[in-house]
Amino acid sequence: MLVDMKNLVSITEANRNFSKIARAVDENGSVVILKNNAPKYVIISYDQIAADEQVSDEQLLAISRKSFKRHEAAYKELAK
Repeated sequence: MLVDMKNLVSITEANRNFSKIARAVDENGSVVILKNNAPKYVIISYDQIAADEQVSDEQLLAISRKSFKRHEAAYKELAK
C-alpha cells in the first residue's frame, strides 16, 4: 500500500474531527492514523473493500474446477 503523506493523521485529530477524516477517505481512498508518530490504523472506504474482494474470471474458474474435482463422485451420482 502506497501512503500519501497528506493521508497521515494523528489519532488525536481523528478523535477530534472524525467527519474530516471521513471526507479525506472519500477524497483520497484511505487515511492512515498515527499513534505515537507511527502508523497504527488505516481507514478505507467500504467500496474499496468490496472492489478488492471481487475475483477475476480466471480465479472463479480455478475455484470451480477445484470444487468439481473434490466432489466429482457426487456430481456423477446426481447426473444419473
